[in-house]
Amino acid sequence: MTVTQGCQGTGQPFLQAGTAGGRWVLLAAVLGSGVAILDGTVINVALPSIGRDLDADVAELQWMVNAYLLTLASLILVGGGLGDRFGRRRVFLIGVAWFAVASLLCAVAQTADQLVLARLVQGVGGALLTPGTLAILQASFRPQDRGRVIGQWAGLGGVAAAIGPPLGGWVVEAFSWRWVFLVNVPLGAVIIYVGLRHVPESLDPDAPHAWDVAGSVLGVLGLGGVTYALIEVGSPYAPLFGVVGLAALAAFLVVESRSPHPLMPLHLFRSRMFSVANAMTLLVYGALGAMTFFLVLQLQVVAGYSPWQAGFALLPITVMMLALSSRSGALSARIGPRLQMSIGPVVCGAGALLLTGVGEDASYWLDVLPGMTLFSLGLVALVAPLTTSVLAAAPDRFAGVASGINNAVARTGSLLAVAALPALVGLSGEDYARPEVFTAGYQSAMTISAALLVTGGVVTFFGLGRSTGAAAQPLPAAR
Repeated sequence: MTVTQGCQGTGQPFLQAGTAGGRWVLLAAVLGSGVAILDGTVINVALPSIGRDLDADVAELQWMVNAYLLTLASLILVGGGLGDRFGRRRVFLIGVAWFAVASLLCAVAQTADQLVLARLVQGVGGALLTPGTLAILQASFRPQDRGRVIGQWAGLGGVAAAIGPPLGGWVVEAFSWRWVFLVNVPLGAVIIYVGLRHVPESLDPDAPHAWDVAGSVLGVLGLGGVTYALIEVGSPYAPLFGVVGLAALAAFLVVESRSPHPLMPLHLFRSRMFSVANAMTLLVYGALGAMTFFLVLQLQVVAGYSPWQAGFALLPITVMMLALSSRSGALSARIGPRLQMSIGPVVCGAGALLLTGVGEDASYWLDVLPGMTLFSLGLVALVAPLTTSVLAAAPDRFAGVASGINNAVARTGSLLAVAALPALVGLSGEDYARPEVFTAGYQSAMTISAALLVTGGVVTFFGLGRSTGAAAQPLPAAR
């Protein structure tokens, strides 16, 4: 094995895919990303039970989802930068521990407000651990193995995300929604053990010592203000929060363009691949977040599914991601990412349209499975090449930041979609418990989600152009 910049700042050699050491690192990365994704998906299955137990309305249910996404999206760039500077493994493991403690706080919440606050804290832990998963893989493995390993990570991570809803539904039925959060505590202990014993440390030896405090604060204010304005659209304070949020986001871009050590290096967006991939990510993951929120509620509130059945309805994602993600990554490495990143979202959109037919007494085999299967095939096609393209378009020293930007964009897409769509389709108050009202909103939301997905495919097809090769050329490191 050749000693290179792979494990930056440590002098350790690259790992080879398929070896015992490589499998341990992949396991830690998959479990870490899985636990963060898990709480973004499982809570949707538990929402009706939480709503009944804590007497929550639609806006409070939105906040239970979005509080986590808000701090995750706002601080994930900070997490990536901290990892590059202080050690990706170190920050990753701190994030895992933080996440586990916050999960315990979620489990013991006695009111809707307490749960929302605990979810805000949980998102901070997610922001510390999430960018580290991909950055560790990028920094630890040989360049020729990264596409394969990232494909395996995407597949197994997708399985973790997809197993979450049926497992969470079973936990809610057999025990309580509180155990959905409690399970993160022992899982976090396992990740910390594996990480300490088997994951090599890596960092950016050229990372700046100065910190972009202004950028960090403006990012949180911007997303927080816009999110409040969208969810609390009927509040007299919503316009003020919206204006403050938009102004903060505009100021964020100005600060980042002038800062000598920006939280989000805007020069990365000079790469056509990086810009297009992130634009597609915003649209696709916005649609994905909205679909998950509405579909699981529709299955339980209108179709009469139990929490376990509603979670099990998402099983095709598990099967497809497990069976095909590695092959999808390998195919993208041979033919380039453009075709898969263009067709995949369109196929997902077709699946979303089929799912608009889910209504009262919906048959799983006739009304749910066809749409979920089509959606899953599209997701498999796009996830691995999207992830690989984002990292390949940036220099290795910006691995943590590039991963953080893409994750922030994905979470922001979900955050804004879940915040905006309920009011946009006419749902508020206790409407989630009224089947005749919720169905009309559900159908409109799924149609909008399908339009976002198709738009993502169109953006990729025209944005990348015919000349996109099998591998994106990284930008030179900024001076």
